[in-house]
Amino acid sequence: MANLNWSLQQFDVKNAFLHGDLEEEAYMEPPPGFNQKFGTNQVCRLKKALYGLKQSPRAWFGRFTKAMKRMKFEQSLGDHSLFVKRSKDGKTTALIVYVDDIIVTGDDVEEIKMLKLQLSKEFEIKDLGRLKYFLGIEVAHFKAGIFISQQKYILDLLKETGMMGCKPLEIPMDYQCKLGKGLDGQEVDKGRYQRLIGKFIYLAHT
Repeated sequence: MANLNWSLQQFDVKNAFLHGDLEEEAYMEPPPGFNQKFGTNQVCRLKKALYGLKQSPRAWFGRFTKAMKRMKFEQSLGDHSLFVKRSKDGKTTALIVYVDDIIVTGDDVEEIKMLKLQLSKEFEIKDLGRLKYFLGIEVAHFKAGIFISQQKYILDLLKETGMMGCKPLEIPMDYQCKLGKGLDGQEVDKGRYQRLIGKFIYLAHT
């Protein structure tokens, strides 16, 4: 997009999962404070998706996809999160979505304005303006193009692990090393360890 000098706009969908339509029946126990209004064996049937429900991500994306197709956008076969619309005069508008984060670009200014208006009618969205930060990647705009980096992501990761003053090593950790106890003698939090490894893998791949 940089070589075409297309703008990159970013939007955020508020409470995205709550917009999802459930295709199957789902029930939940009465929430705290409402127990007295229900019988012992009574439960609540959900009319919409909720956060924490395993069907919610799929339900939300299905609802979003239907909305984009109503707006005459075509869903990419190679990447289902990418939607493209081409006007009769050859102009292009492209949108990519990751959960509740949206990036819009293209050379059709009027179509982008219309897209924003239609999305705001369908969902509650927040216009974040020109793209600056997306999925741990910083984006800087220049006349000659764009510059992307992950400096903030790396610094945040170092702060989280208490390694701000660390020095790099050429020798990697022994792959046979097993997770044990920390220096304080306490068992290492396996869940936190796995989340950190996931962040390192994401950093290495991007």
